[in-house]
Amino acid sequence: MSEASAAQSPWQTAKIIRIEKRTPRVTSFFFKLSRPFVHQAGQHVDVRLTAPDGYQARRSYSIASAPESGGTIELAIERLEDGEVSPFFHEVAAVGDEIELRGPLGGHFVWSDKDGGPLLLVGGGSGVVPLMAMVRHRTARKSSVPTALVFSARIWDEVIFRDELINLDDRRNGFDLVLTLTREAARRPEDYSRRIDAQMMMQSMARLPEPPRLAFVCGSNAFVSAAAQALIDADVPADLIRTERYGV
Repeated sequence: MSEASAAQSPWQTAKIIRIEKRTPRVTSFFFKLSRPFVHQAGQHVDVRLTAPDGYQARRSYSIASAPESGGTIELAIERLEDGEVSPFFHEVAAVGDEIELRGPLGGHFVWSDKDGGPLLLVGGGSGVVPLMAMVRHRTARKSSVPTALVFSARIWDEVIFRDELINLDDRRNGFDLVLTLTREAARRPEDYSRRIDAQMMMQSMARLPEPPRLAFVCGSNAFVSAAAQALIDADVPADLIRTERYGV
């Protein structure tokens, strides 16, 4: 995030209006913005917490909701044991609380239905969040852009947005979901139970009517490096791959 983009997005208050448990470690918080904005699918916000002694902690969170969500946004926050911000949300925050945030931020890792496709999305763990905003945007726009989402999680119960994604997959309207579990056997016949590799990428791309025009990869540093290399090994040109990395 550049200093210029941050300066153009002043801090504002946002009220928690709903809390929804997604997985044992991930909870969605829905915020009503005091100054509503329209974001692009894939963008994020900065969240700032201020302690009574004046100490401030900041963290960036991708927006999970579609741009069409109006004056509210959804942040799906994973609890990190050594985090400064996520424990507050998981242990303290309640409906009605107000926090400070600024955004929307980021302009590289974004997609609009006007950008077309086919589109290949690859997410690991909570890295699926900005990709979910793209999937929801596609749905809200009633877009026919062919889209495949390859989502890697450790176990079935850690598949964020699982029911919503499976319901979208069942519509058979050009959106295909591929789940791969790294510590459990696959639950669906079309899914995998291993880490992402080039063969999996090739088989996932075969679900699209033609090679992807854009590929988005999001997750931890290690996941993004491995997934991006798998895409390159599957003959996806590097200049079509956009990446976003979380943490270490």
